[in-house]
Amino acid sequence: MPLNPQELQAATKAIENANRILLIPHANVDADGLSSALTCYSIFKQLGKDCTVVCPDTLPESLDFLPNFKHLTTSIASERQFVLTLDISGGMELDKLRYTVEDNKVNIIVTPKKGSIQEKDVSFASSDSSYDLIVVLDTADIGLLGSFYTEHIDLFTDTPILNVDHHISNTRFGQLTLIDPTAASATEVLYAWILSQPTWKALLTPDIATLLLTGLITDTRSFQNPNTTPRSLEVAANLLDLGARQQEIIQHVYKTKPLSTLKIWGRALNHIQMDPDAGIVWSSVSREDLIEMSATSKETAGLLDELISTIPDADVHVLFTEIEEGGLKASMRSSVAIDVNRAAGKLFGGGGHARASGFKIKTYGNFQLQVIECIQKLKTEMIAQRNETNAAPPVVPPAVPVKVSPPPVPLVKENKPPTPSVDIVSVLEKPEAKK
Repeated sequence: MPLNPQELQAATKAIENANRILLIPHANVDADGLSSALTCYSIFKQLGKDCTVVCPDTLPESLDFLPNFKHLTTSIASERQFVLTLDISGGMELDKLRYTVEDNKVNIIVTPKKGSIQEKDVSFASSDSSYDLIVVLDTADIGLLGSFYTEHIDLFTDTPILNVDHHISNTRFGQLTLIDPTAASATEVLYAWILSQPTWKALLTPDIATLLLTGLITDTRSFQNPNTTPRSLEVAANLLDLGARQQEIIQHVYKTKPLSTLKIWGRALNHIQMDPDAGIVWSSVSREDLIEMSATSKETAGLLDELISTIPDADVHVLFTEIEEGGLKASMRSSVAIDVNRAAGKLFGGGGHARASGFKIKTYGNFQLQVIECIQKLKTEMIAQRNETNAAPPVVPPAVPVKVSPPPVPLVKENKPPTPSVDIVSVLEKPEAKK
């Protein structure tokens, strides 16, 4: 589904009119979110914009190969300013300006060289933000920005937001949106946006192509996931033509793993459980596991796609991981039979795609008991979805009207009395027949 032309035009105009732009992906950022933010940074900087790109938690070292990674920051300085204005248009000239602090009060002392200061000459103003626009990337709900959002609510309230995403569960927050649920990645959405603007298209470099391809490769798991479309493959081919460094991406994303990552993956594989009747496979990584393996919760990223989801005879695969800031996150993958986006949203307030989704639970008593409770809810939902599928009446294609020709009229032999045979010779011999 192509992007809405009106939304494209509005988003482009917002970029053109902005001077300072804040770019931010979701917390616990993945390769697609970070690549999307850095793509916007690279394009908008070439357009002369002052950009700040924020990674709202610890910078992922595994992605430090991405172009412009060095420009990432994890926070922004407070933008709230208070301005005292002194009107000197009446001919007053200043001699000295100083301040003192007494009894927890700041005294600003102005000494005029000429003229005098009246109360009407002094005014006060405040500014909550010096950003003209916030671009949120690869984020289905604004709450997924985590603590960065809660710590800067005034900033998000007072500044226009452009929401760029590809998740079907996106809540369409913000004043402007560019959302394409049929796109395989957020970078695929950005690629379509860039191509729609000839001046932007001319700015595509091998570095930007590498960023765009990184998001596409990782969100399709090297084009193995069901979200891969013919358009995705076409986009990938075009990016390779533009100089995207595919082997560099593969090397860093799939072939470079720290020892701690391998250890925590091994622990997760050791914890795999399966309910063959329900068709569900799951594993869990506790905070104690992370500490023992000297790993972080981010190092479980990719484990579900690479290993657990390859276990056969299951419709749903789930990985539960306790996270350092508290709570747990769950990642889910499914076969065609189950919609995990529906399950995540209905049961836990999460979301994503029909075949790949996730959710978070902030508070619970015991991690393992919480995992069991989640599995029970998922099994109930899976049964409900299967019952709906089995109960659905067969889809009958609409009847195609057929033009029927009228049957041919049968030749009916009339039942007339037989005509008596006439003996021509005898008739000729009759006397009255003679003249």
